[in-house]
Amino acid sequence: MWVQALGLLLTGAIGQFVWWFAGSVLLGVGTAMVYPSLIAAVSDASHPSWRARSLSIYRFWRDLGYAIGGLSAGLIADWFGFAAAILAIAGLTFLSGAVVAIGMGKRQSRCYEA
Repeated sequence: MWVQALGLLLTGAIGQFVWWFAGSVLLGVGTAMVYPSLIAAVSDASHPSWRARSLSIYRFWRDLGYAIGGLSAGLIADWFGFAAAILAIAGLTFLSGAVVAIGMGKRQSRCYEA
């Protein structure tokens, strides 16, 4: 998620095409790393009898985040400009990565008991 945040930071902070391209590459690489990792983490932490339900709940909240994030970014862009909206999402993405890093560090050894 921090790779994604760096890509968004470059896109929002620097107005040159080369840096936008680099930001897009970082955003794509970060997204390619995040999606399978998050689904694997949810699967690993779920007992097989309730794994499908836990994945559907994860995907519900993830997709709801897209809707809320899009609306929030639109409001921020209207009020403060596009760069501010991109930088706000970069900050939120970085913060989300920090929460996951701290939370997963504490929970790594607490997998389900079969």
